[in-house]
Amino acid sequence: MNPCSIATPQQDTEGDGRWNSIHNRFLSDAKGKDGEVIFIGDSILQALEHTEVWNQWFAPLHCLNFSIHRDQTQNVLWRIKNGELDHVDPKVIVVHVGTNNVEYTPEQVCEGILEIIRTIREKHPSAYIVLPSLLPRGQHPNTLREKNSKINQLLREKVANMNKVEMVLIDKGFIQADGTISHHDMHDYLIPTNAACRKAFEPIYDLLQQILSEGEPEKDLTPSE
Repeated sequence: MNPCSIATPQQDTEGDGRWNSIHNRFLSDAKGKDGEVIFIGDSILQALEHTEVWNQWFAPLHCLNFSIHRDQTQNVLWRIKNGELDHVDPKVIVVHVGTNNVEYTPEQVCEGILEIIRTIREKHPSAYIVLPSLLPRGQHPNTLREKNSKINQLLREKVANMNKVEMVLIDKGFIQADGTISHHDMHDYLIPTNAACRKAFEPIYDLLQQILSEGEPEKDLTPSE
């Protein structure tokens, strides 16, 4: 069995129950708020909510953000299977998860993401599912960066012919000519800065605008160079 595809709550290693408390808050938000777009995933999306980019671009589109720091594919899958998408009717669901699955193979992580897509589709058969690609990580070239690149390649092949599933490449422009990532783009070499979020998530914003205005989304959207 692939652990990345088995719904599992995040382990409460610190003993304060924060992950479950956040999950319960999302359950409450789902019942009390109208979200045309739901972001669900890991720390990349969680951090996005605290940027100017979110306030300027995504908040006006009636977006809800159900993302939690350190989540892996199996954690997001558990949250979906335990109600976070049950009392909402979004037109679009944006999913970003996988960079924290550091102990698993690219194939396992890709299958975990595909299981999330299948579970979302069961609950919301008509919603668009948007998949921002996993970002590179680490100041210098490293095995986890290579793994994320492989996950992106596998996932893009798998979803290419899926109806209403769109993978958007947001990982371009982070790696410099010498193979390094600048602290101006990722201060901790994992989470994008405000300026980098603007660069990375512009194609997501453009795609959401197209979908919400009933337009047909363009294929292979990438950040402007």
